[in-house]
Amino acid sequence: MPYIIETFDRPGHAHVRVRERETHLAFLEQNKALLLACGAKLNDDSSGAGGGVYVVDLNTREEAERFIAADPFSQVDLFERVTITNWCKAYFDGECYL
Repeated sequence: MPYIIETFDRPGHAHVRVRERETHLAFLEQNKALLLACGAKLNDDSSGAGGGVYVVDLNTREEAERFIAADPFSQVDLFERVTITNWCKAYFDGECYL
């Protein structure tokens, strides 16, 4: 059962995102089997990231909570807020799953 995790960075913490980026990317690589999609949320001009979106293939909200808590960005307190939403995959990569 997929979940969407949306993160919102603390204002003024862009330096934390930059500093921890490589550790965060290593975490994503280690967990790539769980990732249906993920990426940073950018401004319209593609500058700056103010958070991210993860679509993860996990069975419970608790697993999604543990996943985002283990992300290095969480561990350095980058996120001001995190939302977790159960997601029904209807269409993905041009395929219907209904």
